[in-house]
Amino acid sequence: MMRLSLTSWSFPSCTLPEAAAIARALGIPALDVGLFYRSALDKAEILNDPKAAAARLGGLGVDIANYYHLFGDGLAGRNLALPGTVDDNARDLAQALTFADAAAIPSVFILPGIVNPGQSREDAARVSALSLAALIDVAKDFRATICIEPHVHSWAESPSLVRRLIDETGVKLALDYAHFTCLGYRQEEIDLLAPHAAHIHLRQAKVGALQTKFTEGTLNFPALFGTLRDAGYQGALALEAVHQGYMGTLYDDVLTETIAMRDAFNHWKGH
Repeated sequence: MMRLSLTSWSFPSCTLPEAAAIARALGIPALDVGLFYRSALDKAEILNDPKAAAARLGGLGVDIANYYHLFGDGLAGRNLALPGTVDDNARDLAQALTFADAAAIPSVFILPGIVNPGQSREDAARVSALSLAALIDVAKDFRATICIEPHVHSWAESPSLVRRLIDETGVKLALDYAHFTCLGYRQEEIDLLAPHAAHIHLRQAKVGALQTKFTEGTLNFPALFGTLRDAGYQGALALEAVHQGYMGTLYDDVLTETIAMRDAFNHWKGH
């Protein structure tokens, strides 16, 4: 059944144990982990000694719902649409998935890539699809599922582009409606991607705003929860209100927004 998680990067000044403590205090049974801010995992350790890195997650008192892995530095470094990166990325993915399996993390999400210098969007889509095919082949030997998060500033900024990539590769999604909503896509257009989700991010949004206060956005969350249920989704719903210097997401009270989303889900569920 669907359950809540909390993204550790929602609280950039908190250590990982502190983020886990916030999740427990809010009655949220799981945490998403990644490579950002004070709660960041040690990427070098994941790549060089993944089982030791997994052991460090013991004792947090919450499950780990998802690991967000970046192959390079930032959105551009060794991104999936950059030619010549697939061998290095496949090697690193095997280590990331070894880490995930050792830590009982059900999914690992990566980004689809950007439009690199000299490329068109179509060029980027083609290289990304080839990269993903190789990475999906690597993932066959592991329990954890790999998935991509289509995001603003990637080459995959529309539901139709993402659906084409799914048809070509079978890739699963870390689906965040907000990235499409802020670009002007209607919720029912994004709903068509729900059957392909392996992980979900939740935050309120509206046209022109990747994140906004719960009461000021346009996403209909009861409808979204029902769409996911009807699509057979059984994974985590990660609460991802953030405080970042990215697309104007510095100005919301993260704790208040996290609680509002938690309450919306629990109310829909009947708790």
